[in-house]
Amino acid sequence: MWKALHQLAIPERLYRLSGRWLPWLGGLSVLLLAVGLVWGFVYAPADYQQGQSYRIMYLHVPAAMWSMGIYAAMAIAAFIGLVWQMKMATLAVSAMAPVGMVYTFIALITGSAWGKPMWGTWWIWDARLTSELVLLFLYAGIIALYNAIDDRRRAGTAASILVLVGVVNLPIIHFSVVWWNTLHQGSTNMQQTIDPTMRMPLRLCILAFLSLFATLTLMRLRNLILVMERRRPWVQGLAHKGGAQ
Repeated sequence: MWKALHQLAIPERLYRLSGRWLPWLGGLSVLLLAVGLVWGFVYAPADYQQGQSYRIMYLHVPAAMWSMGIYAAMAIAAFIGLVWQMKMATLAVSAMAPVGMVYTFIALITGSAWGKPMWGTWWIWDARLTSELVLLFLYAGIIALYNAIDDRRRAGTAASILVLVGVVNLPIIHFSVVWWNTLHQGSTNMQQTIDPTMRMPLRLCILAFLSLFATLTLMRLRNLILVMERRRPWVQGLAHKGGAQ
């Protein structure tokens, strides 16, 4: 395991390995999104209580789930970067943060759109909604902090520390519907309480958002590696060839 991690710590190796994975992940993302969303928005039956409005869950649930999952992945990368001083780990934190922020924004917007017909209001200071909003601010703060410091090593260290401090918000988001009396619906026990005809497209969308996250993160990571290693011979060699391979 440690040997594999150290291999990934080599910028050129990580860049080329990411390039091999990108076409497959990109194609998988398109396929899963197309099948999951068409199945969910067109062919899944209407809910007996919520009617057609429930269909927004095919965007909301995957975005909300991975908004937390991405932050957890950032925390792992931040820990590795701080403890073992791996530059690629802190670079991965920077690559993941914008994707996580967009997912969190999608979760909040779709949640508000879903809440309007269900609760009669676009927004309420519910425990789940408020803690998710705090997560959005954390993502924004991490991105701002990383870009505010010119020294990339110091910027990565500062951003990683903020990531680890913000981890405390994840259990608050997850258990908020258990710890407090909230308007937000409770846990679906890994979607087991959802009818199978609605559950399958939802799980496809969850996998699609995961695959899309990996695709976008690797694309951004490759760009960050090129910027960081721009003076290295291998990057200059790519430039002379007229493109990155």
